[in-house]
Amino acid sequence: MAESPSSFTIPDTLPVVPLREMVVFPYMVIPLFVAREASIAAIEDALAGDRLLLLVAQRDCEIEDPDPDDLYQVGTVATVMRMLRMADGRVKVLVQGLAKAEIESFVEQERSLWVRVGSLPVDDETDWCVEGEALVRTVRARVEELLPLKNLPPEVLSITANVHDAGRLADLVASNLKLRLTEAQEILEIVDPLARLRRVDALLKRELEVTTVQAEIQAQAHGEVSRSQREHFLREQLRAIQAELGETDPRGEEAEEYRSKIDEVGMPEEALAEAIRQLKRLERMHPEGPEAQVVRSYLDWMVELPWSTVSPDCLDLVSARAILDEDHAHLDPIKERILEFLGVRKLRGDSRGPILCFVGPPGVGKTSLGRSIARAMGREFVRISLGGVRDEAEIRGHRRTYVGALPGRIIQSLKQAGTSNPVFILDEIDKLGADFRGDPSSALLEVLDPEQNSKFSDHYLNVPFDLSKTLFIATANLLDSVPNALRDRMEVIRLPGYTPEEKVAIAKTYLIPGQVEEHGLPSDRIKWSPNSVTDIVTEYTREAGVRGLERQIASICRKTARRAAEGDESGVIVNRRNLQRLLGPPPYSEEKPAEIGEIGLVNGLAWTESGGEVLSIEATMTPGTGLVLTGQLGDVMKESGAAALTYARGRGPKLGFDESIFQSHEVHVHVPAGAIPKDGPSAGIALATAMLSLATLTPVRADVAMTGEVTLRGRVLPVGGVREKALAALRSGITRLILPKKNLQDLQDFPRELKRKMTFIPVEDMEQVIENALERDRAESRKKQARSRRRGSTGTVASARSR
Repeated sequence: MAESPSSFTIPDTLPVVPLREMVVFPYMVIPLFVAREASIAAIEDALAGDRLLLLVAQRDCEIEDPDPDDLYQVGTVATVMRMLRMADGRVKVLVQGLAKAEIESFVEQERSLWVRVGSLPVDDETDWCVEGEALVRTVRARVEELLPLKNLPPEVLSITANVHDAGRLADLVASNLKLRLTEAQEILEIVDPLARLRRVDALLKRELEVTTVQAEIQAQAHGEVSRSQREHFLREQLRAIQAELGETDPRGEEAEEYRSKIDEVGMPEEALAEAIRQLKRLERMHPEGPEAQVVRSYLDWMVELPWSTVSPDCLDLVSARAILDEDHAHLDPIKERILEFLGVRKLRGDSRGPILCFVGPPGVGKTSLGRSIARAMGREFVRISLGGVRDEAEIRGHRRTYVGALPGRIIQSLKQAGTSNPVFILDEIDKLGADFRGDPSSALLEVLDPEQNSKFSDHYLNVPFDLSKTLFIATANLLDSVPNALRDRMEVIRLPGYTPEEKVAIAKTYLIPGQVEEHGLPSDRIKWSPNSVTDIVTEYTREAGVRGLERQIASICRKTARRAAEGDESGVIVNRRNLQRLLGPPPYSEEKPAEIGEIGLVNGLAWTESGGEVLSIEATMTPGTGLVLTGQLGDVMKESGAAALTYARGRGPKLGFDESIFQSHEVHVHVPAGAIPKDGPSAGIALATAMLSLATLTPVRADVAMTGEVTLRGRVLPVGGVREKALAALRSGITRLILPKKNLQDLQDFPRELKRKMTFIPVEDMEQVIENALERDRAESRKKQARSRRRGSTGTVASARSR
């Protein structure tokens, strides 16, 4: 039979059993499962003596072997009522709390921990008072109210009804409430019975409120049987409990994480205010709601954008020039422009980035030059292709009201770059489209305007983003399709096509070493003869850039790599003799001009996206009237033909032919390669020359090519693409070029060594063209032969008549 607290004396020393997450109160009977060796030894010591021991809670339940500092100072003296050893080595004991005691010091023992204790005042019967009686009744009422909600044992209500002592009632109620360790220990350490009961009443009140909220949540969730609804109910229940207990919940942790990221990224004031506003909205929303996912996605974009992150520029101009020369041959105007920008940047750190537009035929290195510029400046490189883009939202983004909305490709690329000042390539800007979804080129007006892009507004972000530090580089093959307003915002730098000599140099310096390495070959496996690369350039490619040339070199490297893979380690020598075996017959044999000119056949010149081309314009006369133009010609070229015919009709008296010839004959002009569309005014003087050659029966010089627009009065107007046309003429073996006088300035950057091979004839009117294009001497001899043939035929007829 256990002793009552008032019928025993607490010894000076007692063995100690530390408890995890548990506080034992006086009068409390509870079973304990003991596994630690020191605790088992303490129980055995108690059984060997007066069966008394001290039960003390340890501060940290994770500590396996607690030190004296790990234990609370106040515990409960308990008696061991029964002990049972279990099969797994643990010990099950039944203990009853008797009285409180305070640890004064620790006594060293070999097997167990002993302490020297001092008793605390025992809760004797206190004098009756109004406050005490009120507290007792209040606590009993709260216990009765809490009983059905917490599923407490029914006997608790009858026990509390028979307990009149305030201190004992407080210990009894506290032992049946599942309190946190610190709260239970706090009640145990309170000596004053009324104060202890007052604290228990406060905890009862809180527990009752929490339980009531829990009951309300359960009532609201009643009938929801789906899995998602059940999860929602459990989350709300957990949130309500954590809120009542003052604990943090995952939503609070998420909000704090967003808040710390917002503080770190350095947003401008307007973006910061919007981010904070959206974060407050998220805190008020249900975490699993669809709108919460939209706000969460928006905040993810806001905190991941490089608002204030910039990469430092490499301002060493010598090093930058070396990098540009290492990656690209020639292209000196562009390299000079980049070095100028770096020079200004070095003198003024806050200068805005230029907005450049590289215009040139395919394959001349526009896009790769942007990557080289980024490397020279030490900046990140990003690129977006605008070819075929027809939706304005691709640039500005979608508004967040749409499902699956995202920022535009400008903002997405900046996030990818991780800095706000990358080198940004807008590739193929001339191939933008437009339809019912908007005009992307109009959206680019803000992006490429230095006065506006410091506050670029993406529809998704809905706050300004600074693009002024970004170096934008647009690329295009033609400027004709680029709107004037957009073209006005860019600094246009034209990249002309490469000359054959430049292509040979690029192939030897860049393409051949790169392809040899790409195919895993040793650098000395392929030997190139001095003329082999030149033959590939002139006979196997016909382009302004070097992509086709690179493909032909790659073809040779592939064949060599296959031989090496089959075990043939011998080297390969590429020369004129085995070039056809490696690459097949040359598709572009060297074009040699005719040695003798023909009547009505003129060498015209055209400009294409791939460079210049020579057009053989043929004209003939047949009985009839009017003008026929064939060869899939555009409207502008047809109008040039009509203007040329009108001019030719008016030159009869001066050039010595009967102008009525055009009234009795149909003029048919054909431009070969009829499947290829052709247009533009630059063939005007060639068309007029062909018609005048027919009228005067004068051959056109075979070594002359010409370009220029003609007016009704015979004036020759300037045209574009003169440099590419001159290269095309030289490639075809033509050494004399008639061009408008105002186009001479376009040949300033024409290679000096090629200028020596050509004769440029500047003209201002058609008379100068005729003087340099028609073979007058051969025309006179032909006329004399025709007259003599007519006289001979007349004599023959007369003699026949006389006979």
